[in-house]
Amino acid sequence: MKVLLLKDVKEDDCGQDPYIRLSHPEDYGGLIFTSPRAVEAVELCLEKDSKAEDWEKPLKEKWSTKSVYVVGKATASLVNKIGLDFEGENCGNAEKLAEYICSRESPALPLLFPCGTLKREVLPNMLKDKGIPMESITVYQTIPHPEIQGNLHSYYSKQGVPACVTFFSPSGLRYSLKHIQELSGDSIDQIKFAAIGPTTARALAAEGLLVSCTAESPTPQALATGIRRALQPHCHC
Repeated sequence: MKVLLLKDVKEDDCGQDPYIRLSHPEDYGGLIFTSPRAVEAVELCLEKDSKAEDWEKPLKEKWSTKSVYVVGKATASLVNKIGLDFEGENCGNAEKLAEYICSRESPALPLLFPCGTLKREVLPNMLKDKGIPMESITVYQTIPHPEIQGNLHSYYSKQGVPACVTFFSPSGLRYSLKHIQELSGDSIDQIKFAAIGPTTARALAAEGLLVSCTAESPTPQALATGIRRALQPHCHC
């Protein structure tokens, strides 16, 4: 039995330099990270032009006095790597994190939100509705991996039609679904489609695909459990 995991697309450093904002912690009430890529982009920025020394001395200490909100354990782990404490990692998705932030923050200094070009507006809109100021800065861009079509063709040539295809993001679906449909042909109805979370599941449903599995939490263990259930005969997960 074959399961095809489509983790994502290629994500490159974007043109904006978050250090300009990070060097002024006095202007912000805290930070929001909703993806590992955003933290990695900030970390790359801190490694350039001897900025790491400035970060290790005054800036990290000042940011440590402020709230740092994250989604997921992978994001939390990277935030810990750059030396900051965090909260909200168990919220599971941006919507739940927004609810968590709204329950704790009062309108004051804006929260700084390093994000990607394809960020959803749910979190910003929820904070706005509650009167909580926030500033977004784009620190990475999501683009199709240049070898995605070739890699999928190679997989199908060697392994055949997979029993399950798992998506980790709406962008992964956006850039690969056409190729999967072409390669699968009439056999696409035999594939079980799985999603890492409700946002990706909604993207699958919007494409007219039956979602056989949505992970109960955005972790490898929960996803593996859901896929095993979905692949069991006569399972309606």
